[in-house]
Amino acid sequence: MPTLEQEIKELIISSLALEDVTPEDIDSAQPLFVEGLGLDSIDALELGLALQKRYGVTLSAESEETRRHFASVNALVALVSQHRAG
Repeated sequence: MPTLEQEIKELIISSLALEDVTPEDIDSAQPLFVEGLGLDSIDALELGLALQKRYGVTLSAESEETRRHFASVNALVALVSQHRAG
């Protein structure tokens, strides 16, 4: 069974159609936006929808807290874990 970290990496790749990227290519601590994977605001919206569908996580686009959650794979893992714990 894949770890939550692995699941989120696979979700990023599939929801954003990153064809030449594997989960192993994504450093869990590196930034997802600008640097790192180089994602943009459209990617953030698509990823947010994918997270909502898969894990039931709801995020506000204007929230500073949402920006922190989207900082890295590690931050997304913490968010989903927190959501699951209630």
